[in-house]
Amino acid sequence: MAENEDIYADKAHADIGIVCAMSIEIATFLNRCLSQKKYKEGRFVFRGGLYDGIRIAVAQSGLGFANARAATQALIDTHTPRWILSCGFSGGLIPELKIGHIVLANGIVDTHGQEMAVDLKMNENRKGGLFIGRYVVADEMVRTIEEKMQLAEKYNAIAVDMESLAVAQACREAKLPFMTVRAVSDDLSEDLPKEIHSVINSSGSARLGATVGALWKRPGSAKDMWHLRENALRAANSLADFLDGVVTQLYESAQ
Repeated sequence: MAENEDIYADKAHADIGIVCAMSIEIATFLNRCLSQKKYKEGRFVFRGGLYDGIRIAVAQSGLGFANARAATQALIDTHTPRWILSCGFSGGLIPELKIGHIVLANGIVDTHGQEMAVDLKMNENRKGGLFIGRYVVADEMVRTIEEKMQLAEKYNAIAVDMESLAVAQACREAKLPFMTVRAVSDDLSEDLPKEIHSVINSSGSARLGATVGALWKRPGSAKDMWHLRENALRAANSLADFLDGVVTQLYESAQ
């Protein structure tokens, strides 16, 4: 086996584990890793590589609580990471949050009454685009400004996603340190396209047939979808930049 494949000689270990819903969320960061590998185990796609000598294992869960919970357990069982991060995109629920800003959770609640505090030893820097606050986990993508404002008020939250609480619960049961790191991909400046729920499936991939159908019914949706992708790529770049520093710090803290 070549030297650059040694990290996969022992599939039972990673230094940092990452759970994300969609490949686009973590692709920019993984492109900064060496010896990248990809494989499928069960119903989940795993990716990994070496970041400055640190072994990274990523489980791509697909959207939603149940998928994220199962993927996190699979990541723990397969790679025994010392830290786990729930990474990806989030919707901003307060006006100060803009596309590309980073949000870390110091608490997570879902719309069914489950709640969990997060022990986060980090200071926010809102002028630098780093926010710390409460997440609310929803059952589906929150599309409109009105819905986001209602969530912010009801749950005293600053950001929304669909997976963080599931990852946090699995880590708590496994007694593993955990952090949610998410980049804002949609804010309070505009609604998401109304076709979003039909176009994106539970795996986080676009449905070709639904996309074609959306374009047929509303040709203007092509511009909206392109704008959505641009925002997603901007968020992915921001997430990768933040992980550049955090991954090294977490690795050192675990030694």
